[in-house]
This record gives sequence, structure tokens and C-alpha cells, in this order.
Amino acid sequence: MSAPAAIALLGTSADPPTRGHQVLLEGLLAHFPRVATWASDNPMKRHGAPLEQRAELLEALVRAIGDPRLELAQELSSPWAITTLERAAQRWSWAELVFVVGSDLAGQIPHWKQAATVLQRCRLAIVPRRGWPLGDEQLEALRALGGRVEVLPLEVPASASTEARRQPLREQIPAAVWPLLLQHNLYGLHSPV
Repeated sequence: MSAPAAIALLGTSADPPTRGHQVLLEGLLAHFPRVATWASDNPMKRHGAPLEQRAELLEALVRAIGDPRLELAQELSSPWAITTLERAAQRWSWAELVFVVGSDLAGQIPHWKQAATVLQRCRLAIVPRRGWPLGDEQLEALRALGGRVEVLPLEVPASASTEARRQPLREQIPAAVWPLLLQHNLYGLHSPV
């Protein structure tokens, strides 16, 4: 009997989506047969744009990548990973769910709502982010909660949404996203009149 197909699940604040998000999504497509992404509200962050607009920005990036194996699954969005995983399990009951996070979140996971249940319901894939080293103690803490953890060999550029919100530079933002930032006057940007 063959193993179930894996679906990589990547929730992100997408506040705004950066070239780093684009590289990450393209990298996940090289490792997994399917990738689902969505914009979400992280209860540990303050967001610069409403969820609906961030979902629109992420959708523009997904369309620009243009791979049928990548989809925006906004219905998975929840501030709680456990709720997202329940929704994903209902939608893809036949698949192995692989929950993807950046190394900046690895230390927070043991403090998430129902963290042990989250880790038992999926495989956890961690993507190293420059400036956020991943320590053995973080990995051991996740494994101690029952996590099946893998570190993905992806090179994601050091671009952060926080920096892009403070000072949006065109080279940090995917070309498909930039016009929407201007249209919605997000992050201090304005369309020329």
C-alpha cells in the first residue's frame, strides 16, 4: 500500500507577501505534490492590513506563480493551528498534512493552543529563516510533544513583512502584489493621481 499524498499547508500573515513568500511557495512546490496557503490572523502579532486585503494580496501572488498544484485555501484560515488542521483534515481526509512554519515560530509552537494535538495531527516542516537559528533544544521540545519534525532544505531570502511594512521597497515585493498595495493605499503607499 502506498503512502498517502502529502499536502504542504502554509498559513502566513501575508502582511504584505514578500519575495521571501514567493521563494518559499516555489520551494515547497519542489518538495511536495500539492501546496495550500492562506492569509491568517496571528494572535501574537499586530497586522498592518485587514485579513480580507491580505488574502487578496496572497491570492495575487498565488496566481502569479501559476502552478496548478498551488492553491489559495482561505477557508483554512484561523488564528489557531488546531482549527486549521481540523478544516484541512475534513477537506483532504486522504492526504498526509504537512504543516509548514518558519524557524522564527519553532520556539512558539509548544505554547500554542492544544500544541500536542496539533503536532500529532500532522507532520511539521520547519523552514530555516536567516536571522532565526533553529536550535536542537527547540526541535527536542517539539519531538517531546509528539511532533514528527523535519527541517526543509530551502534557501529563503532574508525578507520580512515587518520590514516591508515599515519601508516598502519594490524589490522586496512580488510584482503581482505591488499594484494592489498602491490600489488599497497600504503601508503608506499611494497611487499616483
